[in-house]
Amino acid sequence: MISEFIYKYYIDPIRLGQPYNVVDTLTYAIILVAGVYLLYRWMSQSTWLSDIGFKIDTTFILATLPYVVLGGVLRVVQDTGMVKGDLQFLLVTPLIYFVLFFYTIGMLFLSRYMTLQGCTKNILSLYAFAGILSVITVSLVLLAWGINNSTVDAGIFCIIMVMALATTVAVWACVRYLFSWKYASEPLYLTLIFGHMLDASATSFGIDLHPALQYIEQHVVGSTLIDLTGTAFVMYPLKLLVIFPAIYIMELYRKEANQAFWYLVMLAMIVVGLAPGIRDMTRMVLYV
Repeated sequence: MISEFIYKYYIDPIRLGQPYNVVDTLTYAIILVAGVYLLYRWMSQSTWLSDIGFKIDTTFILATLPYVVLGGVLRVVQDTGMVKGDLQFLLVTPLIYFVLFFYTIGMLFLSRYMTLQGCTKNILSLYAFAGILSVITVSLVLLAWGINNSTVDAGIFCIIMVMALATTVAVWACVRYLFSWKYASEPLYLTLIFGHMLDASATSFGIDLHPALQYIEQHVVGSTLIDLTGTAFVMYPLKLLVIFPAIYIMELYRKEANQAFWYLVMLAMIVVGLAPGIRDMTRMVLYV
């Protein structure tokens, strides 16, 4: 009975490409929360980075963003079918989060080593560069695949980016001037807003506007609301219902909470919006 439960709610959705269900969604949410806490405890108590002046702050989070983008484009590698056999499931949620975590930590270790060797004075410069280089490499692989096997529609990329940027500006203006939240202009809050607006824009375009394919929303709450309203543009108000209280609460406890933990929570919130948005947009550009 236990094995049937595991296959039904965890293994089969991964292997068969099924939408998320309530059970695996809650499980992955719990894993994410636990992962953020364990990462905080490990990084805050370890001395392997503090000896070179490293600390978890805004600069570190921004330097980690290329790895978030990397997760999105890597996920599309599996969507294209380039990777065969069981290895492809390493690029599917939740396993891809573990793959990206160990790769990111590996690059951090490498950057620390190179810093100690005197190759660079700033560990985050090399760390961010490695992430950007990784994104470029995977993107070139996807570009080559699209040219040879499908299509590369730059117009779709432009449309989704314009939608994301326009809604980001609108949301920022609302919280900055209507709510008078001056702190909304800080880089991490702007990144948070953009990531979730990109996710909403890609989902809305893919389901309602894509010229050749009609995609589906795989997450439980989103798919339910789309079914009820008949449009994927309901993702925008859904995102706002999360973003507004999230920014308010995060700022409310910013000074009271442990700073390192606060920044890691911000990173997790950015990841759950930006990474799926990058993946969905890239899929639609490549028609996969």
